[in-house]
Amino acid sequence: MLKEFQEFIARGNVMDLAVGVIIGAAFGKIVDSLVNDIIMPIVGAIFGGLDFSNYFLPLSSGVTATSLAAAREQGAVFAYGNFLTVVINFLILAWIIFLMVKGVNNLRRRVERQKEAAPGTPPAPPADVALLTEIRDLLATRR
Repeated sequence: MLKEFQEFIARGNVMDLAVGVIIGAAFGKIVDSLVNDIIMPIVGAIFGGLDFSNYFLPLSSGVTATSLAAAREQGAVFAYGNFLTVVINFLILAWIIFLMVKGVNNLRRRVERQKEAAPGTPPAPPADVALLTEIRDLLATRR
């Protein structure tokens, strides 16, 4: 059983997943800093000094604070500004990942085109020509 566990852990996909989770967590911190320290202050300046993270609605009459942290200590609050910040964070992260995947896909296509256009290698015939050639060969074998 220990040997099976070692084989499971040593498999590439398990290690790849572990590396992906670790890199993802570190990348998440970078995006959080990008959003909180760079983008949100710019958005706040554009919209007249708004700070989304402190927007909340008190859910009990005992909440009189003006900052989210102090209001949470006083009672229940509906922290919609914090939610907006997290949504913007997610959208930025999704956009960055989209751009990364798009770049990798473009790079793969370029490498495939270079392999196809390599000197000394005849180009592959179009699909319709290959199909017609296959039909011709099948008809020739029947005769």
